Amino acid sequence: MLKRALAIISLLIIGYWLAQGLAGVPFGEDKMLVGQYYLDHVKEQTGAVNAVTAIVVNYRGFDTLGEVTVLFIASTGVGALLWRKKRERTAKTEGSIVLTTGTRLLVPFVMLFGVYIFIYGHLTPGGGFPGGATIATAFLLLYMAFITYEIPHKAFEKTEGIVGMAYVLVGLIGLAIGGYFLYDWIWQDWKLGVDNIGRLLSGGFIPIIYTIIGLKVGTELSGIIDNMLKEEVSE
Repeated sequence: MLKRALAIISLLIIGYWLAQGLAGVPFGEDKMLVGQYYLDHVKEQTGAVNAVTAIVVNYRGFDTLGEVTVLFIASTGVGALLWRKKRERTAKTEGSIVLTTGTRLLVPFVMLFGVYIFIYGHLTPGGGFPGGATIATAFLLLYMAFITYEIPHKAFEKTEGIVGMAYVLVGLIGLAIGGYFLYDWIWQDWKLGVDNIGRLLSGGFIPIIYTIIGLKVGTELSGIIDNMLKEEVSE
């Protein structure tokens, strides 16, 4: 009974605080001031047509760097959990002729589509994360179709490290030039693409950042796929 009474009292107190807080919010007035600011100034300040991707990479690019870091930690964690055990591909049956033939035909187009998604992220719905995930899907197809296939680990590890450092380097250049991390000097100072808004060569450094994110996400997810599909083998 005592626990129930304490729970009820706690809920009443929390409910009262919430009610007091909501009571001070003007009802029926537009409270999305920040969002409206983005919509009103996104083209002139970033050169991007897609406001969502401009916000993700430009206005809150530091947060996006944190998201990429979380994915890197997750990928590293999977590898750390499994690295001591000898793991190999143990699949005995190759995919059907439909799967293998379809994979050979589709993989180049899937990769090309992934690249398109992150290069054109400042113009159309897309970006680095979905583009990288699409590229990883192509490698998943290869794993499903062919029992002997493995990703080129050394090349992927080098690519992952290089693009990760490139993201930080772009941010530090902005810090040195504009005074804050990820300052878009390409758009704000060099004015590159000012006359091309709505075309590929616009959006300041957004296409560059999305290319970096796409490559990093693609290599990391492919590495996770590789680790998860391999099974432990006895010595």
